[in-house]
Amino acid sequence: MTVTLDSGNTSARHGNRKPRNRNHDGGPAVATPYTAPLKSFAELNLPDPLRAALREAGIDSPFPIQAATLPDALAGRDVLGRAQTGSGKTLAFGLALLTRLDGGKARAKRPRALVLVPTRELAMQVADSLTPLAKSLGLWCRTAVGGMAFNRQADALQRGVDLLIATPGRLSDHVRQGTCVLGDVNFVALDEADQMADMGFLPQVREILDLTPPRGQRLLFSATLDGDVKKLVDRYLTDPVEHSVAPVTASVTTMDHHVFQVSYPDKQAIITEIAAREGRTIMFVRTKHHVDRLAERLREAGVHAAALHGGKTQGQRNRVLSDFKAGHTPVLVATDVAARGIHVDDISLVLHVDPPADHKDYLHRAGRTARAGASGTVVTLITHDQRRTMKRLTDRAGVRAETATMRPGDAELARITGARQPSGEPVIEREHRRDTPRRGGPRAHGEGRGRPSFGGRGRQPRHSGGGSGRPQRSGRGPARRGWSND
Repeated sequence: MTVTLDSGNTSARHGNRKPRNRNHDGGPAVATPYTAPLKSFAELNLPDPLRAALREAGIDSPFPIQAATLPDALAGRDVLGRAQTGSGKTLAFGLALLTRLDGGKARAKRPRALVLVPTRELAMQVADSLTPLAKSLGLWCRTAVGGMAFNRQADALQRGVDLLIATPGRLSDHVRQGTCVLGDVNFVALDEADQMADMGFLPQVREILDLTPPRGQRLLFSATLDGDVKKLVDRYLTDPVEHSVAPVTASVTTMDHHVFQVSYPDKQAIITEIAAREGRTIMFVRTKHHVDRLAERLREAGVHAAALHGGKTQGQRNRVLSDFKAGHTPVLVATDVAARGIHVDDISLVLHVDPPADHKDYLHRAGRTARAGASGTVVTLITHDQRRTMKRLTDRAGVRAETATMRPGDAELARITGARQPSGEPVIEREHRRDTPRRGGPRAHGEGRGRPSFGGRGRQPRHSGGGSGRPQRSGRGPARRGWSND
């Protein structure tokens, strides 16, 4: 079925289709509680190369969300998965998509499966997790995200992509330019659907889904399934099976929550003392300007800190995250761009320099610590006038936070956070090789000046012949370092 982007009444096409009934008993699908049906991936009918790749990566046992959703997803049913960030959703939909794609071949410009995510960082993480698995089956997995070279993405799509991981804005650009056609996308996964709704992407998401075959399989994963997300479910999923393995409140028992009331004149000194602690720390700030300013102040005080926000090119963001993961930069100052989709082990403290906008943002920020059974601490700094607002927010998040008044140098500040006096010797930012733009034409759509890589890890196959067909397989794939069962 060939579908092109136009202004026709595509919503009517979806609205008039008859609901499919995939239940064996002929009745509608109902919400299904998690009952831990699987103890290992060996119990699933996964392709042998896929099981071997999982074993090689040291992934043997499914996370709860994977154990709950994979049997239904592999059976071809539409699935709703409600789980928090870090619960293992990537493999929950990724293994199902790759298994169903096994044995097929993509046509030029026509991906066969699609994963929609809200941010570039999440797209890179999903690609890092799924590309080695796709390679084991001889499938091509690529990304289409903003901040990276449009023409290189278009070139890869022309060669044939089995699984495309994309952000809504950039995918819409490719559809409009004719470099991507969605008529062959019979499998779609929406990851972090609630964040896409919060970021205002749902009109683009609906436009994209309207261009996919109406009887294709849809898998939707989100921390919440209400509001605009529910409207999306009602319109595009047919008789979905719902699996919920986590409440929409804080549920990590190894996470300690604290709210520190501070005076405005003391705030910077307290932030600096906390930043000077040992261990990895993420500090969340509301605006890009304040992120840059705070990171600079911390470096001037002797703290190795780096800034991460949406105003940086993808190359800059990748390098900042690489330094943070490697431990070269123990303090990451970020906007909410880092609140979802970034998996870094051993983050022992999350500091809300600016309180989050709502309880969902609080939970996603807090979810950067206490991952995979580790312990962690979450601290929010507030002023006197923010007390009631913060209390309402923590109540909605299901958090019991210890509240205390803090001043610089307090013993309790050091006990809870490990705060200490910084060295006072200014830190010079790590130098990186300057990005050199590739020759061959202007950048499309105002792309950033980062190195134009494709897919995050960055080996772009060479042309074979006249620029069409599938690239030759080199046998090389992304390094397995950084894999996570996420």
